[in-house]
Amino acid sequence: MYLSPLQLSSNSQILMSGDVVVNESAAIAPGVILQADPGSRISIAAGACIGMGAILHAREGNLDIGAGVILGAGVLVVGSGTIGANACIGAAATLIDPCIPQMQILPAGALIGDSCRQVVAEAAAPETAEADTVDRPIDAPDSPKTQPQTPPETAVDPSESNGAHPSPPQPSEGPTILYGQAHINQLLGTLFPHRQAFNRSEENGQTLSGGSG
Repeated sequence: MYLSPLQLSSNSQILMSGDVVVNESAAIAPGVILQADPGSRISIAAGACIGMGAILHAREGNLDIGAGVILGAGVLVVGSGTIGANACIGAAATLIDPCIPQMQILPAGALIGDSCRQVVAEAAAPETAEADTVDRPIDAPDSPKTQPQTPPETAVDPSESNGAHPSPPQPSEGPTILYGQAHINQLLGTLFPHRQAFNRSEENGQTLSGGSG
C-alpha cells in the first residue's frame, strides 16, 4: 500500500467540537481534528501523543485514548471504543469502533473494524459450499481405486520345477532309407574299378561255397 508523504499543515490550530477532554500533558500536533457527536465524548489521557493531521470522531458512545498512546500522522479513528495504554498506532491507520488492548502495535496503513469485508466473505462461503455440493453429489459413491494389474502367470513345466532337463527327442525306430544308392555305387565303381572285381570274386566265392554245401 502506497502512502503519500504528509505535508506540513499551514493550520497550526487544533479543531475541537463537542465534548472533548484532553489531559494537560498530552501532546497534540497541528491539524488534528477532535469531534464528538451529541451524546458522545472524546477522552485523551496523560502522556498521549496525537500525530499531525489525525482525526478522532466519536459517535454513538465514548472514545477513550489511554495514557501513553501514540497515534501516527494521518490516523483516522471513528466510532466508540478504547485504545489501551501505551498502544502504538502506525501512520495513516484506520480504526472503526476500536478495541485495542494495552501495548498493542499496529503497522502503518492498518485497517481495523471494517465489518463490510467480513460480511462479504461470510456470504461467499455458503455459495462455494453449495457449488461443491452441486458438482459432487453427497450420495455418489467414491470412484473405485485402480488396482495394479498383475502379469499373467506362465505355465511351468514340471520337469523344469524339479531341476531335470527335458529329454531329447527319440529317433524313429523304422529302417533308414538312403536315396540315390545306385548312383553312389556307380560313382564308386568308376573311381575304384578294382573294387568291382573284388566284389564279384566275393560273390562267386559265396555262390560256390553255397553250391558245394
